[in-house]
Amino acid sequence: MSPGAVSRLRLRPPSGRAADAALACGVFVPVAVGSLRSLIGEREESWPATVLGWTLIIAACAALYVCRRRPVLVAASVLAATAAYYLVSVYDGPLVVAFVVTLYVVAAKGHLQAAIALAALTVIATGVGTLAGNHDVNGVAVFMLTGWLVGVVALGWVRHNRLALARETEERAASEERLRIARELHDVVGHHLSLINVQSAAALRRLRKDPASGARSAEEALGAIKDTSRDSLRELRATLGVLRQVDERAPIAPTAGLNRLDDLVASARLAGLDVRVRCSGEREQLPTEVDLAAYRIVQESLTNVNRHSHATAVTIGIHRGARQVTVEITDNGHGPAATGGRMPGSGIRGMRERAHALGGELTAGPGQQGGFTVRGRIPYTNGARPLS
Repeated sequence: MSPGAVSRLRLRPPSGRAADAALACGVFVPVAVGSLRSLIGEREESWPATVLGWTLIIAACAALYVCRRRPVLVAASVLAATAAYYLVSVYDGPLVVAFVVTLYVVAAKGHLQAAIALAALTVIATGVGTLAGNHDVNGVAVFMLTGWLVGVVALGWVRHNRLALARETEERAASEERLRIARELHDVVGHHLSLINVQSAAALRRLRKDPASGARSAEEALGAIKDTSRDSLRELRATLGVLRQVDERAPIAPTAGLNRLDDLVASARLAGLDVRVRCSGEREQLPTEVDLAAYRIVQESLTNVNRHSHATAVTIGIHRGARQVTVEITDNGHGPAATGGRMPGSGIRGMRERAHALGGELTAGPGQQGGFTVRGRIPYTNGARPLS
């Protein structure tokens, strides 16, 4: 083990039962040290009273071992033991520290009303004792005690809110990750299944029209279906790989990006589309999330063309600018135009969410020369890391 690993191991704070034991011992030590004068020096009380006082000290500090699991019950018990200690012992040791710690834990666990009630009960009982003739505690001490208890409760409540905010942030991140995975699955499965459907339908039509001459075309279509289904399974495994356990082997499939645009174009051409690609601008690698989003926009657009547009030709334009990448997919179909430019399903909405998530925008509607156009703009200034 390296020295760095040893140092990290030594600096790691205790957790679980070890943390509970550390809390109990950490409070008992200063309380016991502050109460030693009841065992040494000139006697001011009887030994039975001293034994009872130390029993209450040990009981109150030992109760801290279960404080995090039963905070309100332990705080009430420690308060009762502390009150009994100050009533039976003439030595005013620092046992109140144990109660202050439990009060903080009660507030930090979210029991604000219980913490306020216990603090108020402490102040009231101390004030009543002062009025009854306890000369060890005056009005100034009661005022200071009130301030300390209010501060402890406030600190505990702030701690509770910070932990709650951290949990909420973690849950939100998990929800966003689930949405991202769902979007990936929709893109992968929807695109490939759409191609499989189109290719199989085309093969069946050719066989029905001319079984003899259509056999060759059907064989090509079946080969394309085989390749498409294999690619679909590979991408599906890669997408679901984020759900694997930590100790499992990570998936080895590469992240989808515009470097795989040729595969998309080839699949679309096998489905009967005349696809043309126009690339311009910088040739440098795009940031990972930008590259993936641009790829998915092209993929989903081709899927929608196959499903809805009845197009025969598609033009894909990709421009890598200095600050953003622009993707434009235009077809010569008429399906979306017939419905007022509205594309059925969730594909357009998913593409728009991808672009918006990276600070970009996406528009979709009838093109100026007819057909349908999808245009996405994704900036690079979104914190994504470049591809390695």
